[in-house]
Amino acid sequence: MQEKEIGRITHYFSKIGVAVIEVTDGTLSVGDTIHIKGHTTDLTETVESMQIEHESVDTIGVGDAAGIKVNDHVREHDVVYKAE
Repeated sequence: MQEKEIGRITHYFSKIGVAVIEVTDGTLSVGDTIHIKGHTTDLTETVESMQIEHESVDTIGVGDAAGIKVNDHVREHDVVYKAE
């Protein structure tokens, strides 16, 4: 499976398990499979929902930052890849 770097984690809310992803290349949509990789992070997830300022969105692009629910702890500066 091919992967393309699309952004980075800019914040992680540990109490609610939500990571903020800022897109730097391409787009991210609900249903996409992402791989979050960092110094101690290696997590593959399917994006089930995204929110910007408490409003649900289906797709985000370059310059957008959205919160997504993740099943494990991620860290700021972890790299986000999208499976293609």
